[in-house]
Amino acid sequence: MTIYALSSGPGLSGIAVIRVSGSDTLKVLKNMTYLTIPDPKVASLRKFINPKTKEIIDEGILLWFPGPESYTGEDMAEFHIHGSKAVIEAISLCISKVNGCRLAEPGEFTKIAFLNGKINLLKAESISDLISSETEIQRQQAIKIMSGKSSDKFNSLRERLIKILSNIEAKIDFPEDDLPSDILKNIHLETKSIKNEIKKILSDQNVGEIIREGFKIAIVGPTNAGKSSLLNYLSKRDVAIVSEIAGTTRDVIEVQLNLDGFPVVISDTAGIREAKDEIEKKGIKLAFERAENADLILIVIEPKSIDFTDYFKSFEPKKSILIINKIDLHIEHTNNEIKKYDTVKLSIKKEKNLDKLILTIKEKLKNKFISQEDIYITRKRHRNNLEKCVEHLKNFEKKNSIEDFDKAAEDLRLATRCLGMIVGKVDVEEILGSIFNDFCIGK
Repeated sequence: MTIYALSSGPGLSGIAVIRVSGSDTLKVLKNMTYLTIPDPKVASLRKFINPKTKEIIDEGILLWFPGPESYTGEDMAEFHIHGSKAVIEAISLCISKVNGCRLAEPGEFTKIAFLNGKINLLKAESISDLISSETEIQRQQAIKIMSGKSSDKFNSLRERLIKILSNIEAKIDFPEDDLPSDILKNIHLETKSIKNEIKKILSDQNVGEIIREGFKIAIVGPTNAGKSSLLNYLSKRDVAIVSEIAGTTRDVIEVQLNLDGFPVVISDTAGIREAKDEIEKKGIKLAFERAENADLILIVIEPKSIDFTDYFKSFEPKKSILIINKIDLHIEHTNNEIKKYDTVKLSIKKEKNLDKLILTIKEKLKNKFISQEDIYITRKRHRNNLEKCVEHLKNFEKKNSIEDFDKAAEDLRLATRCLGMIVGKVDVEEILGSIFNDFCIGK
């Protein structure tokens, strides 16, 4: 089977790239050029012809990559054409008429590359993350993973477990042979070391996932304190309805932003007060839930909101910024609870001290992100497999005698399999669909 797809972005553009991969790639090239096939990996100017009408569709660059020296490991080609809708559709239609050719599914080129051993699962995921990156820190993380840093780490841990497993299986297969007396002790020391390394990786406060998905910020506070106005200011557009009527915001309003290179997801929540009806009650409940699950809480109050201090106990000071809005009213807030929080006094309406708030938010983000130099986990599936690996190693540690070697071996096999699942060293067919379906078509 041969697949094809528009590999560049949709819409009007100067250049568009259509990618073809599979056993019939050469047939496609011959049908549409009527000239000799260009040298491998050399850009060649060609007229692309409709095989049926013999009309010239476009003139552009042709690149030919014979397998296995290609991105997918198969014969592959790229048509670099003018990026009009008409040209793209005409070229795609001609390719589709070649027997054995079909439109590629999302991520199918990269999936084939994985299946052909050109890349592992971590690199495949990092390619997807790089394509979808919107901030500098997301780009940097994707590049680090793509370079093989995480792969090397997990492969190293896996190879150490395999070595231990080979010693145990040798004793199972050849029970009459004497093994060194201290082998069991050494094996347990090594597995304990591996377990501790994995636990250290797991203690990363989910930074990798946060960078990939966005730092979650919840805006909470009483009604009419200025929460929606703050969201609109940070978004640089009118996202939320601003009104003097208390209880205007009933549901959670979410906005994704690039804040000085940091990916953030900001949630504006319902004003906290004694609910007037069931809908408002549910909105307030959601506000507390978002605050609990947030990485950073922006508590917005106004100087006269003394009663709101009762709610401070719900919000952890270390992950909160207290924002006292409407300082132009010249009312001082004297509650001692305020001293526990990083506090910014401002006026959203008058645009006073908003730059100080932005700097304070950035500092919170930097402390979260930069504190972690070695990030190995970027997806929940990585974390789940590592957690399972630790559990299997704990079960192994409970087996303290040579008589338990057969059971111990199974624990190690399962632990090794968990590490293999991360990089794709074992049968991972069940997870391939979920991974590659997130890709764009043409990659």
